[in-house]
Amino acid sequence: MFISGAFVSHFYWKAWLAFFENKGYRVVAPPWLHKNDSVENLKKQNPCTKIGSITLFDLLCYYTEIIEKLPEKPILIGHSYGGLLVQLLLQKDLAEAGICINSFPPKGFTIFKFSFYKTILGYTWKIFSSKKTLILTYKDWQNNFFTNVSVEEQKKEYEKLIIPESKKALRNLFSKNAQINFRKKHVPLFFISCSKDEIIPPKLVLWNFKKHRNVHSITCYKEFKNKNHFVILQPEWQEVATCIAKWIEKVS
Repeated sequence: MFISGAFVSHFYWKAWLAFFENKGYRVVAPPWLHKNDSVENLKKQNPCTKIGSITLFDLLCYYTEIIEKLPEKPILIGHSYGGLLVQLLLQKDLAEAGICINSFPPKGFTIFKFSFYKTILGYTWKIFSSKKTLILTYKDWQNNFFTNVSVEEQKKEYEKLIIPESKKALRNLFSKNAQINFRKKHVPLFFISCSKDEIIPPKLVLWNFKKHRNVHSITCYKEFKNKNHFVILQPEWQEVATCIAKWIEKVS
């Protein structure tokens, strides 16, 4: 099961679904709660009251319900905000393994999270304004999320994928629902970082990996060079997908 990040449509997993399906996996990438629609329609609905009501707790309940209806525990692959959801769902013993790609960190301030919180707090006036939803600006997309690619590619993916986001879900990154019990034993967990990620730098992913690592659990880490936060969309995405597939084979 693939879990999307914030700000974007779940359709960005399309090529990944085909890749893993061709390897014999049964795959699914459920849209976030209240986001099961086209990018065009979701943009037209903005500001959307239903999307604006989404909280981190709602997302955890939503994905828990989906997982519990599956015939067996899934392998979870989450990106960005979806990576944090993977960590929290693993904490509830709802998966066989988890992969976190450029994952948002759990609650708790440390110096390693400074750049992340600086970026998130840079949206403060937007997050705490009276409007309930937020659409990532092209400038933010270009400078923080989808860097080191051509302007043409940045514009194409921005128009194709960016959708309204819940401000509540973003504020909840600082809530108790985003806490992780690092001492708890967990199923195999793989953290992936990208050297050109401007919002979740490798040192933050490495910190998260080290916090989860313990003698009772399999916890792995890998950094990919010259790839950005939205590595899912970059031309070299198959390098990352292949690495994940090989890791799953080893720990299964």
